[in-house]
Amino acid sequence: MPTPRPLRSSRRPRVAASVGALAAILASTPTLAVADPPARELRHDVAVDAVVTGTIGAAWIASELLKSTIAPRSCRACDRGADGLDALNPIDRSVRAALRWERTGAADAASYVTGFALSPIVAYGGVGFAAAHDGHAAHAGVDALLVTEAVVVAAGVNQLVKLVVARERPFVHALSPAQKRATSQPSDNDLSFFSGHTTLAFSLAAASGTVASMRGYRLAPLLWASGLGLGVVTGELRLAADRHYFTDVITGAVVGAAIGVLIPLLAHPPVPPGAGDPGGPPGAPASAISFAGRF
Repeated sequence: MPTPRPLRSSRRPRVAASVGALAAILASTPTLAVADPPARELRHDVAVDAVVTGTIGAAWIASELLKSTIAPRSCRACDRGADGLDALNPIDRSVRAALRWERTGAADAASYVTGFALSPIVAYGGVGFAAAHDGHAAHAGVDALLVTEAVVVAAGVNQLVKLVVARERPFVHALSPAQKRATSQPSDNDLSFFSGHTTLAFSLAAASGTVASMRGYRLAPLLWASGLGLGVVTGELRLAADRHYFTDVITGAVVGAAIGVLIPLLAHPPVPPGAGDPGGPPGAPASAISFAGRF
């Protein structure tokens, strides 16, 4: 039986040369960088939007400062019959009984933390981080302005409805007439409908989520989830604090979310590619387009 011949040593240099050549080709090939996704431009006019936002915001602040003067002296929606007996609807009564905390003051304080601290931090910080994450930090200022515009509109609508409806708050409803006059803030007794904390939290969540989604930011779903989650917690805390009924909170959530979506969507839609300046299409003043979209 013939003995197998050993591999020729000449093949080894050939293999080594081939591997070396392949390594050289790979090393010389430029690395493909993953480009940041382009952000869509949104229709806006910084001057006009700032004036609208500042005007409505100033009106809301003035109404808060003058609340003791302009707030209703007594309830119009008192949830009582003509005979003075309790006429609260079964849904609000049952939810109040189920969700009211024994320590209502703790729930009230916590609702200020979630509604007036955490919700703005998540909305403004989140939309700014989402822009920077995609390489578009330059959009953060305009994004914050568009969110604020929607939020102040929601706050203004809420304040107007509160003053007109004048619904008695739950904890006030349970007091005697003499006790009602002795509350810490009598001017706030009849401003239950609808919940301002919940309106604020949901308008922040919806506005920041809508702006981020229209821009095409990859973190937009995270903004929606975190913001809406804080809105739900805020609404539950207002119920636990006995400051609002369920119908007050659910209305605040719906109105806040609706305004938070519709203001950016209708007044600041994405600009089609190649349309030019996002302040307005060619041939039209930017301010005219902004007003047309808003009103």
